[in-house]
Amino acid sequence: MAVTTCESSSPPDDVGTASGVGKCTIDSVRLAELHRVHCGRLYRYFARHGARQDADDLVQESFARFAGMQATNPGKQVDRPEAYLTTIAVNLLRDRAKAAARHPTASHIPIDEVALFGSDAIAALEARDQLERLQASLARLSPKSRLVFLAHRRDGISYKEIARQEGLSEKGVEKRMSKAIAHVSRARAAF
Repeated sequence: MAVTTCESSSPPDDVGTASGVGKCTIDSVRLAELHRVHCGRLYRYFARHGARQDADDLVQESFARFAGMQATNPGKQVDRPEAYLTTIAVNLLRDRAKAAARHPTASHIPIDEVALFGSDAIAALEARDQLERLQASLARLSPKSRLVFLAHRRDGISYKEIARQEGLSEKGVEKRMSKAIAHVSRARAAF
């Protein structure tokens, strides 16, 4: 939807007329004013929340939804249009996140784009040496601390879920993680 400033004598096709003589309606004037006032704020909101490349489109979609609401409810006046636009913006980002979760992007990487690990023999040996030291460091942890550390860091399990699975309190999981992280950090510093 194109937002007009209503300066032309004839409005675009998607903006109604007040009396059929080519003047913009109050709603289109109000929408243009809202766009002028809130466009930058919405753009910054979308950019701040990780949608910088799509911010322009999301701003336009916000105003399109606002205009669509007014078109379907012609008698309804929105008391706080800036709050309504913010709600639309929040919902757009929420819808976008849900869609991304339902349809994750392909994680396939062509083999030609993968750097071969063993192409640099010295780097491969150093990496293997570091891995062996890390494994030795983890072996020195208590079995419960090692399990908590690996469950969280390797498997991505939350503290709450680890606590439930292992019969620990969340604070107990946090304490074991802190000790394990400190232990691994000390061991890595010695590398």
